[in-house]
Amino acid sequence: MPNLLLELFCEEIPARMQRKAAGDLKSAVTKALEEAGLSFGEASDFWTPRRLTLHIQDVSSRREDTVEERKGPRTDAPEKAIAGFLRGAGLALVDDAEVRSDPKKGEFYVAVIRKEGQSATDVIASAVPDIVRNFPWPKSMRWGAASAKPGALRWVRPLQAISCVFGEETIAFEVGGIQSGDTTHGHRFHAPDAITVTDFASYEKSLRDAHVILDPEERKQIIRDQAFAVCKEHGVELVEDDRLLEEVSGLVEWPVVLMGEFEDDFLEIPDEVIRLTIKANQKCFVCRDPKSGALTNKFILTSNIAATDGGGEIARGNGKVVRARLSDALHFWNTDQADLPDLDELKASAEKFGLDLAKPLDQRMAKLDALGVTFHAKLGTQGERVSRIAALATELAPVVGADKTLAKRAAHLAKADLRTEIVGEFPEVQGAMGKTYAEMQGEDASVAIAIEDHYKPQGPSDAVPTDPIAIAVALADKLDTLTGFWAIDEKPTGSKDPYALRRAALGVIRIVVENGLRFSLGTVAKDPDLLSFFHDRLKVYLRDQGARHDLIDAVLNENDDDLLLIVRKVEALQTLLETDTGTNLLAGTKRAMNILAAEEKKARSAFGSEVEPSLFAGTAEGGLHAAIASADTQISGALEKEDYQAAFGALADLRAPVDAFFDGVMVNADNEAVRTNRLALLTSLRAVTRKLADLSKISG
Repeated sequence: MPNLLLELFCEEIPARMQRKAAGDLKSAVTKALEEAGLSFGEASDFWTPRRLTLHIQDVSSRREDTVEERKGPRTDAPEKAIAGFLRGAGLALVDDAEVRSDPKKGEFYVAVIRKEGQSATDVIASAVPDIVRNFPWPKSMRWGAASAKPGALRWVRPLQAISCVFGEETIAFEVGGIQSGDTTHGHRFHAPDAITVTDFASYEKSLRDAHVILDPEERKQIIRDQAFAVCKEHGVELVEDDRLLEEVSGLVEWPVVLMGEFEDDFLEIPDEVIRLTIKANQKCFVCRDPKSGALTNKFILTSNIAATDGGGEIARGNGKVVRARLSDALHFWNTDQADLPDLDELKASAEKFGLDLAKPLDQRMAKLDALGVTFHAKLGTQGERVSRIAALATELAPVVGADKTLAKRAAHLAKADLRTEIVGEFPEVQGAMGKTYAEMQGEDASVAIAIEDHYKPQGPSDAVPTDPIAIAVALADKLDTLTGFWAIDEKPTGSKDPYALRRAALGVIRIVVENGLRFSLGTVAKDPDLLSFFHDRLKVYLRDQGARHDLIDAVLNENDDDLLLIVRKVEALQTLLETDTGTNLLAGTKRAMNILAAEEKKARSAFGSEVEPSLFAGTAEGGLHAAIASADTQISGALEKEDYQAAFGALADLRAPVDAFFDGVMVNADNEAVRTNRLALLTSLRAVTRKLADLSKISG
């Protein structure tokens, strides 16, 4: 079967958009093939700064003819029912339907819908233009003389050519004035001439010969390998950065790694600031001394050209720009350590927060408050927010084992670096710079750590704070955000979450659970809807940890606000169900609950749990009754100690009595009193299991 090769060639695509765009193209084209009933093999996507490429192997050339039969109403059905059937089947007249008969149902209509197979060429020629016109770029543009016309093509950057080859055939179509063909282009400078596309292997080789590495993973590996080699040659060590490597690989088609340098004087700037300055402005990697670990004045840059002078001029040009940027950073660094010029105007704010205006970081916090910088129009200023965070951190301090005074001090300084020059230039270092400045002015080590760590975790791979002071401030910061936005009814909707409230809730959950904290959310998250939101985020967290969703639903009650205990319940239930005893117990108790549900539906009310032993007809009923009473006592005792492993262990003891009951007892006995008594026994079984979990919610 033939292979499909599709390339969309354009001006430089922003590096951050390339990977997703290539994936979107693959998803859209393969979906079109699937919907057309065409089979295909492996689909692979590639990208460079100037192209998105899709290669799909073994695409069926044509969809087979299909025949679908759609059963309709009886021939004597009302006219409206027959008319509706005809419309749904796409038939114009009732005579177009076949009449068939059934011994039981009589005669009825059947629509026989025949669909002629469609060629893959026609499917692709029809689908690709629609995909291009409706491509989901985050940002796009129009260009050229046709850009002002209604319906003009929008693309991330001007689209220049489309290559579409299917087997030995070039598929022809037009989109936005661009006619598809079988040509592409190599490197803009090294090999700009047209290249004829025939099949994927020759296409990839021709591009390589034209100084274009098509595979982004190969480009990344080339950059990595060359960087290590150049660093080794200069006696330094590369500071790896996977995100930067991803971005740089999207900026070049023919990577050539070079070494640049700057003056040693700039090394007095904090390492993180040097790294961010060079990364943000020049997309370069920094280097460190392999012995001391300190940054050196060397940096790694990636060129898109194999220069005739070996890249010397390119390295010098980059060094010149880096030196200019580091000069700015050095100025910011020195400015942040100097006194602000308007200290007299900051005295009121300093008094409000107990700040020492002899200290640079305290000055910046006072300035933040005095300026009245808005946090949110409905939630007040940053200064007001800091006051709320400090109050909440002080309240939480005893809960997490933190010193109240230090927690309050850390909260007061947590946002101070927002008014520093360096953070103003590089927002990415907020918190980290606050920690550095706090250490420089002699703050307690825990306070400095809290200033940096209170933003954590900022993602699933980010570590959670572990110092008690940092935990108190981090929880206070996130809980203030959540309760505040809930109070003004600014909640996440669908995929929209502009204030990152899902991330904040997940951060609270991770801090509590991963630090083993007993913390009642109900004291802060008093809104039931917010507590429900936490439950939803907890489910996401636990599922990511490998917990079954049905077990979470089984143990979770709407008023549960102790996250750690919920997690422990899930873990204990999962441990039980991983045993044969647990599996069999689940089957037996679910059988009991199904019987109860059916009988309660008939009676339109629940049965009581008062059991009369005198109505027992055999040992199985008495054995289950005694086992339930024993389990109830053990479970209650275990719950008082919050020992969920022991509680679920007591539940496991019910397995044999439950099995014996269903093996030897008919619940729906002819005697009404006996039947009701047995249902009451099952009701008591359900009641004792629900002290731990609603087992009816567990699948299987």
